[in-house]
Amino acid sequence: MLVLHHRAYDDIGVKVLVADDDDELRALIVDTLRSDGYIVIEARDGEEMLALLDDALTNPATRPDVIIADVRMPKLSGLGVLHALKRAGVRLPFVMMTGFYPASVEIVARRLGAQGVLRKPFDLDDLRTAVMNAHRPT
Repeated sequence: MLVLHHRAYDDIGVKVLVADDDDELRALIVDTLRSDGYIVIEARDGEEMLALLDDALTNPATRPDVIIADVRMPKLSGLGVLHALKRAGVRLPFVMMTGFYPASVEIVARRLGAQGVLRKPFDLDDLRTAVMNAHRPT
């Protein structure tokens, strides 16, 4: 059965920042989102993600509309980036991914402002849903 993924016209041009140290998974996520029409920015770790966000926050044209980040990454975790954003008073839609899943990870992520947590491995349709839900105005 062929399933077509339609997004609302409001989602056209939506910028998504994807951060994961797993090159293959990051490439799969990036390819999936780009094929769905999203503009995707990539980071290999939390430190690179934070640097991209620092630049993007000074230039609204490059500010991501949604962030998808792995919990565990070298240099700085996804939770560390989320915490830094919260401390700076920056609220951006944020979806965490994790293959390490004690209940406390989701609790901490949500307290820090994450809209969702995807457990690895996840279905690409779940990824699409998480991005669309995160981008919806509240």
